[in-house]
Amino acid sequence: MIHFTPLPTTSSSVLALPTCHHPLSQESSRSPSHGTSGLMPRYLQVKRTVKLITEQNPTEKTSEFEGLPVRRWSIEVYLLNEHGEEVPATLFNEVTYNLHPSFGDRAVQTFKSPPFRIEEEGWGEFDMQIKFGAPDKEHVVNHDLNFQQNRYESKHVLTFRNPKPAVLSALREFGPVPGDENGLKSKRAQDDSSKKKKRVDKNIDMERLADGLQKLGEDDLLQVVQMVHDNKSPDSYTKNDIEQGEFHVDLYTLPDSLIKMLWDFSQEKGVV
Repeated sequence: MIHFTPLPTTSSSVLALPTCHHPLSQESSRSPSHGTSGLMPRYLQVKRTVKLITEQNPTEKTSEFEGLPVRRWSIEVYLLNEHGEEVPATLFNEVTYNLHPSFGDRAVQTFKSPPFRIEEEGWGEFDMQIKFGAPDKEHVVNHDLNFQQNRYESKHVLTFRNPKPAVLSALREFGPVPGDENGLKSKRAQDDSSKKKKRVDKNIDMERLADGLQKLGEDDLLQVVQMVHDNKSPDSYTKNDIEQGEFHVDLYTLPDSLIKMLWDFSQEKGVV
């Protein structure tokens, strides 16, 4: 498998190669666990849990149906962090509630700030669609509005597939993402912005470089790994993950001279 994916800051990219295919691995003579000699894409997924808190109470108003009082209900949106704690859902720029058509011109309501609280009145239970405006796209869940309890919570897992750097940075505020291991998270938080500022060649687009490297063939990628191995600095982040069969490189921790080499190589191969 091969995968280039941004790590959890706005300006990091990782190259992951199968260790069974490159000469830097102690396991280089082993065949791939998936049973093929080719390189296949590997996709990054990050999951975050949304918690909806619904509260409802009967009012003194009566509905047109006997025994069904008009109720005042509300819904608020939160996210759960890595410890399962409730935190403001600042990941979303807006939340839209699609209510029952009987609400007329109030059937679609959008809120722009946490906790994205909606308050309404009605006598009936119904299923609604809630749309979360996240940095990558709109995520949709179905929510059951019912009057069995005065207060109840429901949880929904949202999946972010192959998130771009800015999205990963936002997701990371609510818990770790792939690559946040061995102290890498705190190191990036302290060093990433300064490294970006110190990039000598302003003409090198790191995201284009990461995307371009992903388009290289197997032989060219092995050459990239060798270039990294021969020219990296003591501060460079590399990880030989034998268990997963991958070799990881954080492009933003490589010296400028090596980045220039990789950029020139990618241009020569026509991928940037």
